[in-house]
Amino acid sequence: MKIWFYLFLFLSTFGNLYAQLVLRPDRVFDGTALHTNWVVVVEGQTITYAGNARAVKLPHNATYIDLSGTTLMPGIIEGHSHVLLHPYNETEWNDQVLKESPVERAIRGSVHVKKSLMAGITTMRDLGAEGAGYTDVYLKKTLTDGLIDGPRLLVAGPAIVATGAYGPKGFHDGVTVPLGAEPASGTDQCIETVRRQLGNGVDLIKIYADYRWTPGADAQPTFLQQEIDAMVATAKSAGKYVVAHASTPEGMKRAILGGVETIEHGDGGTLEIFKMMKDKGIGFCPTLAAGDAITQYKGWNKATEPEPERIQKKRKSFKAALDSGVQVVFGGDVGVFTHGENYREMELMVDYGMRPLDVLKSATSGNAKMFHLNGLGNIKEGFLADIIAVQGNPIEDIGTMKQVVFVMKDGVVYKEY
Repeated sequence: MKIWFYLFLFLSTFGNLYAQLVLRPDRVFDGTALHTNWVVVVEGQTITYAGNARAVKLPHNATYIDLSGTTLMPGIIEGHSHVLLHPYNETEWNDQVLKESPVERAIRGSVHVKKSLMAGITTMRDLGAEGAGYTDVYLKKTLTDGLIDGPRLLVAGPAIVATGAYGPKGFHDGVTVPLGAEPASGTDQCIETVRRQLGNGVDLIKIYADYRWTPGADAQPTFLQQEIDAMVATAKSAGKYVVAHASTPEGMKRAILGGVETIEHGDGGTLEIFKMMKDKGIGFCPTLAAGDAITQYKGWNKATEPEPERIQKKRKSFKAALDSGVQVVFGGDVGVFTHGENYREMELMVDYGMRPLDVLKSATSGNAKMFHLNGLGNIKEGFLADIIAVQGNPIEDIGTMKQVVFVMKDGVVYKEY
């Protein structure tokens, strides 16, 4: 709901006053630390004060919102999403790519981004339209133009894959099917593909450094080192960056040497690989919730059965990442599982060994810094007013992140307490 926005507009236009909104929660997580006895003051789109309630004098015309029982915090920055996908136990990935039109998927996407916003996600990276071309670019435009409500988006358009290395597969060689990403081979074609995508409006480039060459096979490296180097150099020359899907040690190593900024999944990552990432300032987005969801789709009863090998390996690689000190990027690969349930990644991050405080940092100030989002990720003076509140204290119980009771983006209230 946008009631407070129109109140601000009325007061500023007709009352010749600076309308101020004062948020009064039980505690404030500012993106770094937890505080009590704080208030947060918002004027227009901007936070004008965040600090001790006794240290600021508020004007008589301020509007107060009582958020008793809650923790106020920066809006969550989702690092790995697919706004045009929905859970594979509803419709398999192949059928989404082959049978759902871009129009249908765009309509679904408009619903998905609204659910995300209501769940406290105020910014999200969409890492691949998965067969829908540049539909995520156009969805971003409708958000920017105010036609629909949702988080601000950073979009990758169609990811780039090595020729022959992506699906849908399983058809004989006389059948041509739409692919879930854009293929390229050789440095010249890789450069051309990056430039074309940049010209079509993507915010970043996503590449697949490894993948399964045939269905059911183990993942193997795809692009040669010189191809990755060329794509990264091309993106950087345009002021953009590259992220890499990579799950094998060799694929991850090539992506690291090529200069990508984040590596997604990293299931086979080793301590040595993660230390290389840390040394080069490359972020690691583990997407724990996607692996957890897919394993359940395949029949694992999480409540009663022991963890299968895939989950055990993921725990091991995530522990290696934590031990290395690499920056962990919050991002669950939402779309593989239900939009609006982004908290599942946070719960698993804690379950797999990360401190709740560090999870919250990752999802706010950490992701803001990693994604070059100046003015976001912290509650502090001069920052954009992307603010949410959750019932309870997520540092004591990360499960409270599923109880988002207040959402503000750019100073506009979309969910009232």
